[in-house]
Parts: sequence; C-alpha cells; structure tokens
Amino acid sequence: MKPMPIRRNVLALGQVVSTTVLVNMLAGILLFASATFSSGETGKPIRIVAFGDSLASGYGLRQSQAFPAQLQKALKERGHNVVVSNAGVAGDTTAAGLARLDWSIDGDVDAVILEFGANDALRGISPEVTRENLQKIVLKLRQRRIPVLLAGMRSPANWGDTYAEDFDSIFPALAKEHELVFYPFFLEGVVLNAKLNQNDGMHPNSKGVAEIVRQIIPSVEELIARATARRAAGKS
Repeated sequence: MKPMPIRRNVLALGQVVSTTVLVNMLAGILLFASATFSSGETGKPIRIVAFGDSLASGYGLRQSQAFPAQLQKALKERGHNVVVSNAGVAGDTTAAGLARLDWSIDGDVDAVILEFGANDALRGISPEVTRENLQKIVLKLRQRRIPVLLAGMRSPANWGDTYAEDFDSIFPALAKEHELVFYPFFLEGVVLNAKLNQNDGMHPNSKGVAEIVRQIIPSVEELIARATARRAAGKS
C-alpha cells in the first residue's frame, strides 16, 4: 500500500482528535445540564399565584409574614423551586376577583391558589351568586390549562343554617365538578383561636398564617405536581 503523505496523516489525526474532544465536551455539557436540571439548581421555577382577598394578601401583616411569602419559604425549604406571587386584595368578593382575573393572572403563571368567599359570606351575598362567580373564574383558568387549588370557606353562623349549608357546599361541589386540587377550609386550625389571630378576630397573625401554611402544604405539593406535569406535557 502506498504510504499516506505525512501532511495527510497529521490532518487525519487532527480530525480524529478534534472529533473525540468535541464528543467528550458535548457529553460533559449534557451530563452537567442533566445533573443541574434534576437538582433544581437552575431552570425556570414553578410560578404559583395566590389569588384571593385579605387572607391571601396578608392584611395587617408585613409582606414577609403574608401567606404567599411564608408559603414560598416553606416550599423552598422542602426542596421546591417555586415563586409564589401575591395577588390578594383586601375586601375583594368573588365578583371583584372575577373582574380583575385577566390582569391579575398573567401568561407566565403555572398554577393558582384560589381563595375567595369570605367577604361574600360576611356580606350575606347569595350563595348562587358566589358559586356563579367562582365557576366563571375556574372556567377561565381551565381554558388556559392552569392547574387550580381551590381553598374552601365557611359561612358565619349569623345567616342561619340554610344559608350556611348552601354556601359551604359551593366549594366541594366545584372542586369535584372540575377535578381541582381541594383544600376544604382555608382557616382550618386558625379560626376562633385568639392566639393565631389579630385583634379583629378575623385575620390571622403571622403565627396563624404559619399554621395555615403548615396544613395546606400537602395540597400545594399536589398542585405543584400537576403544574410540573402540565409543563412537561407542553414540551413533549
């Protein structure tokens, strides 16, 4: 066989070395990216919006003590890469929430915690109206394929048993109808506990919010799982 000229030998060797180096570099990059993604150190966080009234906004509290901030901190401590935004407005009814839905929940939202109803009940608004407003909110979010955690509320006793039964049944019925993640009562373990409420007896203090967060976290983690699955399905 006629020997290959030295120059061609050098070029051929250079091509082999360059190809090997390139392959190794790409493999290293892919391995690093895979490890980083799985650890959650980088990558886009799951963005959750707490959409509701004063119970979501943190009435009477510093923002660092409000429900969204305390929830985000607790979730991060459990290893979740999340951002929890505060879209609560004190005094909002379900009608007010419906009116501001489109600009409160922008296009970059992965999941919503829906917390309304307390002001409807305090004002004695018809449960039929409350249900209709919540139904419209849920349908709009479902049209955008945004997973929802519905936080239930209960009526005060002063409106009577019939009102209370009609109002309280709104939340489990909607959750079942739309297959939402459901947390039956947002103020579970906090309502009527003086140590966990502010002086008005209606709004949780920082310790009360911490108790809400502690109890609701399993439901929020289910919401995160749904949001993660939705994001993965959108990329496939």
